[in-house]
Amino acid sequence: MDDGKPNDTGVSLEKAEVAAAPQAPEPAARAATEDDLEALDAFEPLRNDIIAALKPVYDPEIPSDIYELGLIYDIAIDAERNVAIAMTLTAPGCPVAGEMPKWVENAVNAVPGVSNTTVTMTFDPPWDMSRMSDEARLALNMF
Repeated sequence: MDDGKPNDTGVSLEKAEVAAAPQAPEPAARAATEDDLEALDAFEPLRNDIIAALKPVYDPEIPSDIYELGLIYDIAIDAERNVAIAMTLTAPGCPVAGEMPKWVENAVNAVPGVSNTTVTMTFDPPWDMSRMSDEARLALNMF
């Protein structure tokens, strides 16, 4: 019976049991990182095809594609080749706000190898001109 008092070893029984419990090995962080990099490498060609498919999608008010404008915040691809796109608009009141996510979804779903596409609209962080690529700046004569 453990009354919290030290036994012959000078350690209470409760503390001795905790000290004797085997410790779980630390997860190998490097292995997970390598796996993540391999997964990214495996989907890099698909990611490039998705970006190419987004190039014909334009904001009708701005003569540059939505990818170069910086409206695409994230492209995530899972193991089943489902694609999740996080995007924004140049302004929340954009006249095509209801249509543009569908344009993006259709463009990405047309890429061979894509299983399904989900488009999520976000305004956090808000879009600003600093997100534009040099290509978009050149097209808009903003240099």
